[in-house]
Amino acid sequence: MRSNATESSNLSTRITYSSRNLWSGFLAGIGFIAFVDEVVFHQLLHWHHFYDKSSSAVGLVSDGLFHALNWFATIAGMFMVSDLRRRNALWPKRWWGGMLLGVGGFQLYDGTIQHKWMRIHQIRYVDNVFVYDVVWNVSAAVILIIGIMLIVQTGRLAKRETERDG
Repeated sequence: MRSNATESSNLSTRITYSSRNLWSGFLAGIGFIAFVDEVVFHQLLHWHHFYDKSSSAVGLVSDGLFHALNWFATIAGMFMVSDLRRRNALWPKRWWGGMLLGVGGFQLYDGTIQHKWMRIHQIRYVDNVFVYDVVWNVSAAVILIIGIMLIVQTGRLAKRETERDG
């Protein structure tokens, strides 16, 4: 059983590294959802490429670059998690908030900016893409809202603790 002093020290360390917890989760979230998008929608289902305004060869190259960049985000996020664990500063609830913020933010950006505004690809090339757009963007918004709620909760806790100690 932990003592109150140990729990207070852990919370203090988590608060000190609060933004690193958030950013590591955010990067891991972007990397994770980009990986899922790449594997499921690009490779397994063949619904689209990252860039569909050219030939299939260009689409495949764009998928490769997209895949490489999402792994850089994932690796950077995981290195940050490793550092947080080493410092005994990993704050799982805040990290998950960042993760969901990254997942939902990326998915909403993809569904609105890339699909509709830039038109570099669609979710799926069918007559009634509206249904796919709604499911894609609403699920992104729900994930984003949950992530924001977790971040706000941990931010309030950090603020209370800082005010109490300071």
